[in-house]
Amino acid sequence: MVCGQPSWRLASGEVEAFVTEKGGHLGPVTFERRGRKIRPYSVAPWGEEEFTPPLPPILQVLRGDFFCLPFGGNATPLRGEKHPVHGETANARWRLESLESSRDRTGLHLSLRLKVRPGRVDKRISLIEGQNVLYCQHLVSGMRGPMNLGHHAMLKFPDEPGCGWLSTSRFVYGQVLPQLFESAEQGGYSCLKPGAEFDSLESVPMANGERADLSRYPARRGYEDLVMLVSDDTRPLAWTAVSFPQQRFVWFALKDPRVLRETVLWISNRGRHYPPWSGRHVNVMGLEEVTSYFHLGLAESVRRNPISARGFPTCLRLDARRPLAVNYIMGVAGIPAGFERVVSIQALPGQNGIALHSAKGRRAEARVALEFMRQSQY
Repeated sequence: MVCGQPSWRLASGEVEAFVTEKGGHLGPVTFERRGRKIRPYSVAPWGEEEFTPPLPPILQVLRGDFFCLPFGGNATPLRGEKHPVHGETANARWRLESLESSRDRTGLHLSLRLKVRPGRVDKRISLIEGQNVLYCQHLVSGMRGPMNLGHHAMLKFPDEPGCGWLSTSRFVYGQVLPQLFESAEQGGYSCLKPGAEFDSLESVPMANGERADLSRYPARRGYEDLVMLVSDDTRPLAWTAVSFPQQRFVWFALKDPRVLRETVLWISNRGRHYPPWSGRHVNVMGLEEVTSYFHLGLAESVRRNPISARGFPTCLRLDARRPLAVNYIMGVAGIPAGFERVVSIQALPGQNGIALHSAKGRRAEARVALEFMRQSQY
């Protein structure tokens, strides 16, 4: 039992991670477990509380990172399909297939049979000795038709305004959620201008006419907001990073922008005052790598929408005869003094690591097996 949930544990010399049976949520995770013990992921503060009526499974478990198929609220049925919030993959009980460890690798293999749209998802999470990295693969098989999907990583920032520096690889379009994200009548508050377009995280329109710098966080306490960035799919690898100069580490995530085409930023800083949130979800940011139309769900992502109308796909087409591998890497690296915002992440020669560069010319490296991104099964 970890934070109120039955969980599987996998560990290497550098990383300890737990995965919940219900929903397959990855967390908590400890990097540099024999040293500084870096724990960057959020775990909801109500995990061991009882509610009447009971919370949906996804909210009971909410932590770390989880896989969404389909991604989003899914309030609107599509062709008779009615999925739970963020899909069965984030709510149902996963089955253990194997937990194996060798001298240089540890791997957890879980599976889930889907009912709303019949099919199977195999979840594989791997650790490699000597690396502060999580390798996550979801293999979607036996399903056909259009589908939106994604990862839902959530970081818990230190309670120090602006201590985290957020950056991403080049994005070609940025927009605030076109509708109200929260309603004051229901006890929720947002501050960004609905539908506002932007080309820099450092200057995003607010509802009051001012502009917000989303690249520094925590900020804007008392508000919940949602924005989406469309990744540049001409790049072989896209990334999201948050550096913590005072804590001297950077968290990073790597993806294939032709599989996970957008990044949704869920900025959650005590803006919800209704249960179970009750003003307790503070200094959290979701860094969610998706192919989706914001968080609205399957129907909204499959049907023509303002993002797809611009030529940016918001869903994938599944083929029952060809499994889809969604590969995703998350990790941390130490950074030198003076390292602030990440401006580039590049593969090292031999594809066995990455170099992270800051705006002031500082550099950090991390051992990463980049060939993972091209694997159909890992």
